[in-house]
Amino acid sequence: MGRGKIEIKRIENSSNRQVTFAKRRAGLLKKAREIGVLCDAEVGVVIFSSAGKLYDFWTPKTTLPRILEKYQTNSGKILWDEKHKSISAEIDRVKKENDNMQIELRHMKGEDINSLQPKELIAIEEALQNGQTNLREKMMDHWKMHKRNEKMLEEENKLLVLRMKRRIYRSLLSCFQHQQEVELSGGMREMDLGYQQSRDLAAQMPFTFRVQPSHPNLQEDK
Repeated sequence: MGRGKIEIKRIENSSNRQVTFAKRRAGLLKKAREIGVLCDAEVGVVIFSSAGKLYDFWTPKTTLPRILEKYQTNSGKILWDEKHKSISAEIDRVKKENDNMQIELRHMKGEDINSLQPKELIAIEEALQNGQTNLREKMMDHWKMHKRNEKMLEEENKLLVLRMKRRIYRSLLSCFQHQQEVELSGGMREMDLGYQQSRDLAAQMPFTFRVQPSHPNLQEDK
């Protein structure tokens, strides 16, 4: 018995719809790959799921923009407006400039120069000489700046050393003055203590001394 005919309509069940989408998408991309290989055809497929996820495929020997451009040329339908054409032209121009710069860079490195004409080689030599001169000038500027910075650092270092010496001198002077004040204060206290001890000793003596004259009193003989 053969399969019954399946009615083509939207699958209401979301789970079944996702499973069917995955299977049919894989089958479609497989068929596109097979027809490209078997028939040497340029094939491009673009699929968006209901959630907006993109799935695409194109045969290895072409690109999707190329397929769309061929479609626009052969169908007569305009896919790109003037704004997109301008952007596409600008992209092509930038790509071309980038390719030319890559070629010039290889020439500057001495690569792929066998096919160049003498005028082109002379131009490259002049460019290299100018570049070398500019490089030397830039290096000289950096060297001068380095020397200026080095001199500024030396002057700052000298200033810091001078300030440090002044601080040390002031600290030593302050310590010396404080030591002198302490010694002077201690000496004064010792003198006061000695004087006080002398007075206390005199007050404690139980007798007094009377000074007698060394010569006889002349008035007694009268």
